[in-house]
Amino acid sequence: MKLIDPIVDFQAELQQIRRDIHAHPELCFEEQRTADLVAQKLTDWGIPVIRGLGITGVVGIIRNGSGKCAIGLRADMDALPVQEINTFAHASRHQGKMHACGHDGHVAMLLGAAHYLSKHRNFDGTVYVIFQPAEEGGGGAKRMMDDGLFEQYPMDAVFGMHNWPGVPVGTFGVTAGPMMASSNEFEVVIKGKGAHAAQPHKGIDPIMVAVQIAQSWQTIVTRNRNPLDAGVLSITQIHAGSATNIIPDEATLIGTVRTFSTEVLDLIEERMRNIAQHTAAAFDATVDFRFHRNYPPLINHAKETAFAVEVMKSIVGEERIDAQVEPTMGAEDFAFMLQEKPGCYVFIGNGEGEHRSAGHGLGPCNLHNPSYDFNDELLPLGATFWVRLAESYLPVPRD
Repeated sequence: MKLIDPIVDFQAELQQIRRDIHAHPELCFEEQRTADLVAQKLTDWGIPVIRGLGITGVVGIIRNGSGKCAIGLRADMDALPVQEINTFAHASRHQGKMHACGHDGHVAMLLGAAHYLSKHRNFDGTVYVIFQPAEEGGGGAKRMMDDGLFEQYPMDAVFGMHNWPGVPVGTFGVTAGPMMASSNEFEVVIKGKGAHAAQPHKGIDPIMVAVQIAQSWQTIVTRNRNPLDAGVLSITQIHAGSATNIIPDEATLIGTVRTFSTEVLDLIEERMRNIAQHTAAAFDATVDFRFHRNYPPLINHAKETAFAVEVMKSIVGEERIDAQVEPTMGAEDFAFMLQEKPGCYVFIGNGEGEHRSAGHGLGPCNLHNPSYDFNDELLPLGATFWVRLAESYLPVPRD
């Protein structure tokens, strides 16, 4: 690997920053301490700071030369409502909150790049380092955009990166086109008529209606959707009833839908609504159908993806890059940024978990797992990638 030596020399401080953030996790839109730390580091390194976009978002501005082009590099800052079971020294100090997705490492890698870029300005243009709140369900990317991120700080392209457990350290994964799915939630309340369980004919049983709807919904994926277009419809909660001898008034179905295209999502939502309404009507019941679209599918732009791959090759070599990585049904609100700007989102291998020190939990080192911990070996590699990406996108003119 061709790591940048000054970044390697800075790894110990980046590790300290990362572990400090890990020990003090903050949930979406609550990242005040993290934002303060980020802003202070950037200020100490002579980087102008903008705060307040997306409530707790931080943007650092690194300019050099007379170039008009600009690139955005984004890291997410928030933690998850997970009770950490690790007991090493930097484990979470806040009950029920944990950096179980590695956003602490994402922040540290981007800070490492910012530190180097501020001292070695081998680029011509502007690099915006974007520290975003509330990726975990809060839509912080969209909130920053709604607050004027791209209008106030025009960027020609924007890039994001996420650590990926199970993939060897020193490797990258990316693919052009759909890479992560849309995230959507539904809550459907079936309203019947309560009755004594011994006299079901005197009521309208919402549980039986819910069962019929739940089974019929699965035909959307198997019979309405083109088999070549990925889609997932998962019912994750069914709520009804309070006693063994009572037919309740209501039953509720809750779950998620994931797709890689808006067209498939439109189809699934429409069919879900029609099936629910007509099935309920057949039983003389009614439904309250609620479908919420959280994050759109994350679609990498072909040109920017090819560009990112070339930068990866220059660092780790072609053999350590999966340029057609399998897309995941997980979701990521960086998708909002890619709807507005050309760009690319990449995975950086986090290993199998052997990096975890004594005191780690017994579970696997998977994302959103209470035994997870970010691999600090990634810090100089991730920071190097950010720097080389910015320098390659904003090359210094040659005489």
